[in-house]
Amino acid sequence: MVDDWDTGSSWQEDGWDDDAPAETVPCPECGAEVYEDAEQCVACGEWITTFHSPWQGRAAWWVILGGLGIAATVLALAGVAVLA
Repeated sequence: MVDDWDTGSSWQEDGWDDDAPAETVPCPECGAEVYEDAEQCVACGEWITTFHSPWQGRAAWWVILGGLGIAATVLALAGVAVLA
């Protein structure tokens, strides 16, 4: 097996350079620039969390349709349980 240590190439040549400038984003609380991987803002101390919901960004009709689909499935399974 040949790895980077044997060939003399370095991971920096492949674009993994630690000296590259890090991306920053504004803190949602105070607006100070923080690293995108930061867990807490260095300026205000607020915890930076990202919440991703499967319903986030969906139109209202999509959420309603999903709820109706879930309700129909539950009712259908309840009906099968009653008949059994």
